[in-house]
Amino acid sequence: MRDRKNPHAARSLAITTYGARGLRALAGLIVALWFLLPLYIAFVTSVDTRADVFRFPPHLIPDFDFHPYVAMWHMAHWSMYFRNTALITGITVAIALTTSVLAAYAFVYLKFPGRQALFFVTLIVLMVPSEALLIPNYVILHQMHLLNTLWAQILPFGGSVFGVFLLRQFFLTLPTSYWDAARIDGASHLQFLWSVVLPLAKPVLLTIGLYIGIGCWNSFQWPLIVTVSHNVQPIEVAVQRLMSSQSVDWRRLSAAGLMATMPLIAIFVALQKHILRGMSRTSGLQE
Repeated sequence: MRDRKNPHAARSLAITTYGARGLRALAGLIVALWFLLPLYIAFVTSVDTRADVFRFPPHLIPDFDFHPYVAMWHMAHWSMYFRNTALITGITVAIALTTSVLAAYAFVYLKFPGRQALFFVTLIVLMVPSEALLIPNYVILHQMHLLNTLWAQILPFGGSVFGVFLLRQFFLTLPTSYWDAARIDGASHLQFLWSVVLPLAKPVLLTIGLYIGIGCWNSFQWPLIVTVSHNVQPIEVAVQRLMSSQSVDWRRLSAAGLMATMPLIAIFVALQKHILRGMSRTSGLQE
């Protein structure tokens, strides 16, 4: 009734609302372009001619010379490095998701003494810098005779405190009536976890899996320390080796960096809806 009597006020309100949305969209677009600028510069550098690479101000229009990509592909065994990286990432994500699910489920649905204290101790691991664990992990792997293997790059990252925390917060949002109904039907903990909890947690699992996968794919320091053979090294170490031997040719280095990054970008674009859904489901943290 109020809008009918005062159409100008309603129109002004609509204009203000759309204007605010437009400003938010513009601000988001500017921030997104700002973060994408280094990636674009790397692409332009990789397809530029030699004369345009060092031009100032920077050359922002690519020349579309793809010879650096062809040269980089033939300079190293990229298929082997991609295979190693994919194996390390896939197995690490699978192990980390399994341990995170089981630990988070135990913290929520299993009643045992010291549960809260143990969870608090687990969270303390997040405060420990990864550099502080380099020597202990190296010594353990040396004693297990696993240095210079794929497993040396997988086992230290087979547990994720972040995954345990995020899954625990999601499990706490599930109604207790689900577990009560499953218990009445005679379901065990594993049956309840497999049939009820995991299907509901798929978006959260995708989010955690992508988070762990990005860390594994981009891992450089640890593989460089524990490996010496090209047959087990990931792609990041291969790129670093090319930087050491071909530090002058920025076109080839930019091409190598983009080749190592593109799979992650493709996966993120394909799963972005599920990732946002998983983050939104865990935004309401509960105790």
